[in-house]
Amino acid sequence: MELFEAKNITKTFGGLTAVNKIDFTMEKGMIAGLIGPNGAGKTTFFNTITGIYTITSGEMTFDGSSLIGKKSFEITELGIARTFQNIRLFSNMSAVDNVLVGKHVRMHSSLIGQIAHSAFTMKEERDSRKEALEMLEFVGLRKSDAETYAKNLPYGLQRRLEIARALATKPKLLLLDEPTAGMNPNETQDLTNFIKRLRSELGLTILLIEHHMRVVMSISDRVSVLDHGEKIAEGVPAEVQSNTQVIEAYLGKGNASKHNT
Repeated sequence: MELFEAKNITKTFGGLTAVNKIDFTMEKGMIAGLIGPNGAGKTTFFNTITGIYTITSGEMTFDGSSLIGKKSFEITELGIARTFQNIRLFSNMSAVDNVLVGKHVRMHSSLIGQIAHSAFTMKEERDSRKEALEMLEFVGLRKSDAETYAKNLPYGLQRRLEIARALATKPKLLLLDEPTAGMNPNETQDLTNFIKRLRSELGLTILLIEHHMRVVMSISDRVSVLDHGEKIAEGVPAEVQSNTQVIEAYLGKGNASKHNT
């Protein structure tokens, strides 16, 4: 049974069709890659999954629940979390406070309890902070980084902090939008290994958009390719790499024929 299923998903902006009749499924525990040229509709598709955009038509279900009409925070509560292509941390908050923002969706204390500083509320806050610090360590930040403003962390650690904040929501499905963007080869390899750990140690299902083909092909169980809002290919990495339509989408028809000679 699929953990996530999208049927005939279409998203239009006025006269522009950004995503056109896409079918897409994910089984629990898989790592799936979503690739395509710039403007292919990849991030738009992510945004329809997470409720940032309302789909124009189609059906979308996650873990047995429809996502249609749900707000972003409701989708997070169901168990879907994401990162962004352009890092969206709270730059003037500490690393640990950024993670605590992610944990908020799983906290249960009431407004009255917070105002009165009830025993339950105080214990929940202590436990949440402890878990947030453990999450920072898990993603590779040091204890000394916990109170550092997010904007003062090195770029690679900001990427990991954004993942930590997403993990704090306790997702079942994690969407990563260009997780290795701007990284050097060593950072890229380290993060690739870390994504594998997210599945092996946390049991997460992962969908990633990534321009770095070596990353996608080395960790994905299945790769889907979008071009001009349509899915043009899907399969295991080796199949997709040799697909003529995929090569043409990236290189152009004339260059693709040279690539195959």
